[in-house]
Amino acid sequence: MSLKKNIDMVKEELNSEEKFFEKAVITEKFVKKYKNMMIGAVILIIIVVVSNIVYNSNKQSTIKEANEILTKLSVDTNNENLKIKLEQLSPNLHDAWLYSQAIALNDIDKLKSLGASKAIFISDLANYEVASRSEDNDKLVKYSMNQDAIYKDLAFIQNAILYLDKNEIQKAHIELRKVSQSSSLKSVVLALLHFGVK
Repeated sequence: MSLKKNIDMVKEELNSEEKFFEKAVITEKFVKKYKNMMIGAVILIIIVVVSNIVYNSNKQSTIKEANEILTKLSVDTNNENLKIKLEQLSPNLHDAWLYSQAIALNDIDKLKSLGASKAIFISDLANYEVASRSEDNDKLVKYSMNQDAIYKDLAFIQNAILYLDKNEIQKAHIELRKVSQSSSLKSVVLALLHFGVK
């Protein structure tokens, strides 16, 4: 009996070694077949990681440099070289700086030109300021028709005030009804309705 057990054990060991070698041969064939693809994938991953690190580092450097230029511009507002550098580094920040200068100097022409800015926020603010400062009902209506207008409710109120000044109560009432129910300006609307319109 023991001889038969020994033979069975040897057979099992040979079978397991045979399976191991068979798997090793299959793995070796797989590695040889896809070796170039595997090396390429590893190289691609390394390139992507390094590129991402370089990109983020460059982006941070650009932001830091743009902020330094903006600080210098706040001291020397007429330095054309700094303005050009800021525009090259960060066009949106450049437009924001121009907007702040236009507001400070009450420069309507500059605000009109910023109405075409690629920085959507700056463009919207500039368009509102032009409409507001012109005290023109048509410009305020045109601004408030923009779906994403930031100061839409304020434009409605301002338009209503202009109508009140002209004693066009009905038109003012219509403008005040356009103000959103959830607006923080609702109390102003109620006051205008109570004292000026009704």
